[in-house]
Amino acid sequence: MTMAVIILSVSFVGLLLLRFPVAVVLTVSSLLTAIYLGIPLAVIGQQIVQGVNSYGLLAIPFFVLAGQIMSTGGLARRLVNFAQLFVGAIRGGLAMVNCVACMLFGNISGSAAADVASVGSVMIPAMNKKGYDPDFSVAVTSAAAIQGVVMPPSHNMILYAIAAGGVSISSLFLAGIIPCLVMLVGLMFTSWLIARKRGYEKSERVPLRDVPKIIADGFLSLMTGVIILGGIFSGWFTATESGAIACIYAFILTFFVYKDVPFREAKFIFIKTFRTLAMVLFLIASSAAFAWVLTYLKIPHLLAESLMNISDNPIIILLIINVLLLILGAPLDMAPLILIMTPILFPIVTSLGVDPIHFGIILIVNLGIGLITPPVGTVLFVGTAIGKVSIERASIALIPYFIVLVAVLLLLTYVPAISMWLPNLVNG
Repeated sequence: MTMAVIILSVSFVGLLLLRFPVAVVLTVSSLLTAIYLGIPLAVIGQQIVQGVNSYGLLAIPFFVLAGQIMSTGGLARRLVNFAQLFVGAIRGGLAMVNCVACMLFGNISGSAAADVASVGSVMIPAMNKKGYDPDFSVAVTSAAAIQGVVMPPSHNMILYAIAAGGVSISSLFLAGIIPCLVMLVGLMFTSWLIARKRGYEKSERVPLRDVPKIIADGFLSLMTGVIILGGIFSGWFTATESGAIACIYAFILTFFVYKDVPFREAKFIFIKTFRTLAMVLFLIASSAAFAWVLTYLKIPHLLAESLMNISDNPIIILLIINVLLLILGAPLDMAPLILIMTPILFPIVTSLGVDPIHFGIILIVNLGIGLITPPVGTVLFVGTAIGKVSIERASIALIPYFIVLVAVLLLLTYVPAISMWLPNLVNG
């Protein structure tokens, strides 16, 4: 077994260093280990197929498609205008508008990368034009985009629910709302402090004559999130059904109400959606095989014993897990880490009495921070590309936001009520 663990570890790390796609790395590592152990390759094939044989996965294509339609249709610009009505006139108002807009857009896209790409393309040039430093514009947009992985409907929450063995998706969605609001307050307060220190000017008030149209556009845009969350929480339909209805609403709103995008562009939206889904589903399938091999080698059990030998105090164990995930989140992307680490850590935290829903929020927030952590921060890369700022400058500007996000993570870790109050209230 020791040699099998070495083969699995060395092949995994080696292929990652050679820059192979993560899904390929997981598949090849699993196959090499199975060959050494004499496990029939058909077993690995069965695990790969079983990995995507889940009804819950049907929600992901619908949410991805709805997000693609709305982001292509100029939704980000309308949400920015809507947010500016509330916080635009405060010092550093554009930075706060950025934070609120990212949260609102995350309520529709469920993706941090989509957040920073859509909102950032509107907000970063606008902030630079108003005299904000480019590195600050990129930093606040990248940090605020992390709300997209916590605010429902989050694709990553669905991945966690499946990897954890059927945790309630609707409860996870409920659990993400208050943590996202806590994160928003922290990000806005940090932006205000930095704006005050650097002497950024207040934004101009929105002309009164434009307010009714801005509110109407904002209301129509936000109805996508209302349909998704309202339908799920009321019990009218499941997460999968809400995604399908959201797609229909987004399609009508984009092509027949706003009419910002010609109908012929629809095929390109579907192509982008299919490409995204191909990557996600391949990753899920390969992760299922990799997780099965981990379990066969009893690696989760060995890790649990190692952690318990350090301490049996849940506070210490959760701190160690958070540090481990923050370190892993720097070089690895969020989705594969959810699928790899959940089967390993889930038995450990549940044995300590940590609620699966609570741990899901800890995991999602932690790995979300990894999206803005060099050297492989996907959201950070997208933000710097839009803002034309070097990774080094943006990383330095992100330090205050990184500290705030880690503080929020620790707060969520050790005060479970923040995550669990709303699910417990709704579910009784």
